[in-house]
Amino acid sequence: MSGYLNLLANTIDNFTHGLAVAASFLVSRKVGLLTTLAILLHEIPHEVGDFVILLRAGFDRWSAAKLQLSTALGGILGACFAICTQSPKGTGETIAWILPFTSGGFLYIALVNVVPDLLEEKNPWNSVQQVFFLCTGIVVMVLFSLTTE
Repeated sequence: MSGYLNLLANTIDNFTHGLAVAASFLVSRKVGLLTTLAILLHEIPHEVGDFVILLRAGFDRWSAAKLQLSTALGGILGACFAICTQSPKGTGETIAWILPFTSGGFLYIALVNVVPDLLEEKNPWNSVQQVFFLCTGIVVMVLFSLTTE
């Protein structure tokens, strides 16, 4: 059951990624590229972890790979949804709700997963490392933002 729940959650996650990527490209090419880069950096380890969850849930490698790949359709559907919801008045109304919705969702998920772990951590060094790498990620995105045309 955990494998199927993971697939559902991954499909929904990919749907929001598709929304974010499409809406960010509607803003500008720079915002689109930065959003795509951020999501790719997040997705690569995330997909590997989901693959392992499916293996531990009893799926064989081939089935787990096919099912993981099928969840990517959620991203395509999300991108299509973002593009189809464009207002005749322009992209401003579309991105006015899509980007805050997806950003808020990503922040919520990150904080729900990270903050409780940090609060329960017994070793303060591990918490310092987590905060350091979080800040490093922010700095990397700021640098990419400054260097991308």
